[in-house]
Amino acid sequence: MREEWIFADKHLSKISISSNPNNEPVSIHGYSDHLRCIGLGTDAAVFQSIDVPAYVFKMYADDKIQKVQIEGKVYEVLGDSPYFSTCFGYKNNYLVLNFEEGPTLYDCLIQGIPIPKQVIEDVDQAREYVRQKGLNPRDIHLKNILLQNGRAKIIDVSEYVQPGNDFRWENLKKGYDHFYHLIEGKPVPLLLIETIRKRYNHRRNYSTTGII
Repeated sequence: MREEWIFADKHLSKISISSNPNNEPVSIHGYSDHLRCIGLGTDAAVFQSIDVPAYVFKMYADDKIQKVQIEGKVYEVLGDSPYFSTCFGYKNNYLVLNFEEGPTLYDCLIQGIPIPKQVIEDVDQAREYVRQKGLNPRDIHLKNILLQNGRAKIIDVSEYVQPGNDFRWENLKKGYDHFYHLIEGKPVPLLLIETIRKRYNHRRNYSTTGII
């Protein structure tokens, strides 16, 4: 482990993560003024080090730490790709990743930032690349895709070892093709997005196809 990661590890040890039911974001316990939380997921939180901002640390909830090694191995298989971040290593409860700039597609909808068609094409190409590596591109959604200079960057690969198709990307792509032109460049109310997300997740729990 590099010296700067060891420095960050001292501050990460002051924090713990717990998961929540109903596919809600994790909760953070503890605090360090050397870390800035830049992302919350249903399994993990992502922190950027104030002292070494080129790196981020994806810390998993205590009951999800088995995913750390799984995701680390996925990054090893994916190798160097423009579609994904770089994983430099991992410890017992977190991964060390390259800091990636840019808003998520979720943020783009809230802020009214246009999402170009190229982003959709990039994700399709990234999914094909994942399949060529013998993995399964699952769990691709608005919060897992960054907009970087008009291109897509996918920032969560933890479910690529799981079988089956969750249809999340297919549904998003369908929505983009049929409806996005109606709201392009216009901020979408957070309450509306969250209502759709919760209803979608609820229906996924009772559907084998995941189609809304």
